[in-house]
Amino acid sequence: MGEWTDKMKGKVKETAGVATGDRELEAEGKADMLKGKVKEKVEDAKRAIKDAVDPDRPSRREEP
Repeated sequence: MGEWTDKMKGKVKETAGVATGDRELEAEGKADMLKGKVKEKVEDAKRAIKDAVDPDRPSRREEP
């Protein structure tokens, strides 16, 4: 799954775990959120490397 999907899935699981008192579900949610954050950082690193190799290439992702 994509980084955004993992983060959202994780947030839903974490919230559901907190609401129901299910610590295992809460932990799964936190793990999914972390997985999404790691994927995001990897994509950022790949983008930075590509930009360093070919600085004239237009960026596909607009920075806010």
